[in-house]
Amino acid sequence: MKTENNESGSFFRVAEGVWGIKDVMVNIYLIANPDKSWVLVDAGLKSAFGKIKTAAAELFGEGIPPAAVILTHGHFDHVGSLEAIIREWQVPVYAHFLETPYLTGKSKYPPADPNAGGGLLSVVSGLYPNEPIDLIDAVKSLPLDGHIPFLPEWKYIHTPGHAPGHISLWHDEDRVLIAGDAFVTTKQESVFSVLTQRKVISGPPRYFTYDWYQADKSVNALADLSPEIVATGHGKPMAGREMRQQLMDLALNFSDRAVPRYGRYVAEPAVTNRDGVVSLPKEPVTPKAVWALVSSVAVIALGCVYFSRQRSRKDLLSLPSFS
Repeated sequence: MKTENNESGSFFRVAEGVWGIKDVMVNIYLIANPDKSWVLVDAGLKSAFGKIKTAAAELFGEGIPPAAVILTHGHFDHVGSLEAIIREWQVPVYAHFLETPYLTGKSKYPPADPNAGGGLLSVVSGLYPNEPIDLIDAVKSLPLDGHIPFLPEWKYIHTPGHAPGHISLWHDEDRVLIAGDAFVTTKQESVFSVLTQRKVISGPPRYFTYDWYQADKSVNALADLSPEIVATGHGKPMAGREMRQQLMDLALNFSDRAVPRYGRYVAEPAVTNRDGVVSLPKEPVTPKAVWALVSSVAVIALGCVYFSRQRSRKDLLSLPSFS
């Protein structure tokens, strides 16, 4: 294995043998084994594959593919580069069996909930894709006993609520938790929080969470592990006593801290099974024309914020040096 010195800036260190890649607003993780093999956790957006290849070459050597891809879940921002990965590296993809309908073309996910509140990224979530991908020849179901193929020192925990087959990965020896979107370390619904990456333990992204009762149970199960380091699907890694206090506070006060006051899935969850979505609660009575207008305004506002930040960075870089 090569040095951990990140010359390209393409990855960040999470823990011993664990690194992450930030792809726009979502994280991907690379885990090394003692035998020098490695495994990829999630696949980001379609823009991620080049970043994954660069980081992998720097960490493990040029042309060394992962032994497998492990998916925490299959939402669009976690599987975007899977087709490119499979095409170039021809590696198996593992997911919980309750997640496979959305990875093999069987079923759409429960639709996003723009009514869930919390920020602009919830408002525009009706524009996010929830169509399944079809990787039926590559996707395999994880064993039911918590074992993770090609990661002998890790186990997985089924943590549904945000997605039916959502899993979190746990390394007991040094108490490292890769939580996916079971909870996150930023306020993912807020554009400001996403852009600044302000660290705060938050519930699962509201706009895609389809079952708040299960999401509550999942967060409590993870808090009971008392992790030393947490790395999530969105936000920066967190560690130590303050992180554990925030996580326990979220678990104890989940209804107040995480569950939206209003939304499609608050009073009634979507019903799913091993074949996909069975039934959905009624959509809130909001005129589609109103949401179309709100979404359009929100997208414009989001673009303005982004380009304003990019311009500010360029202005800072153009300032004269006084050294």
